[in-house]
Amino acid sequence: MFGSKTRDDRPAMPLATGGNGNGRRGMFSVIGADVVIAGNINASAELHVEGRIEGDVDCAALIQGAESHIVGAVTAESARIAGAIEGTVRVRQLTVERSARITGDVEYENITIENGGHIDGRMRRIGATTVTITPLIGSDAPRAPLATTVEAAAG
Repeated sequence: MFGSKTRDDRPAMPLATGGNGNGRRGMFSVIGADVVIAGNINASAELHVEGRIEGDVDCAALIQGAESHIVGAVTAESARIAGAIEGTVRVRQLTVERSARITGDVEYENITIENGGHIDGRMRRIGATTVTITPLIGSDAPRAPLATTVEAAAG
């Protein structure tokens, strides 16, 4: 009665696809809950997935329902993940909902993970690069290079 409920049973909502040129404003495709696709998908618009995809997905924006399953790599400008993904995820604007289960490496620019969202894999921010530095000061003997991560300046 007095406690606040944090559980939200609303389905994943569509994302605005902005003016990034990758998607057509207001255009989207839906893969229904009873649909199984075996093969890669390339969509220039927003893609709503409620079914199962066995293949790679490349789209402007992805909305994944809680009961859906993707087995393959996912590449998108933005994504709201609520179901299961088995594969690499590379998304600039990523939201991982509490019902989501990602098994695979995740590359992102901005990420939001709701309490309960699960990622089993390596996470890497897009824009981070690895630089090898070899110290030369104070010794003539060769040394093992030091690896470090340098964040790229936001433009």
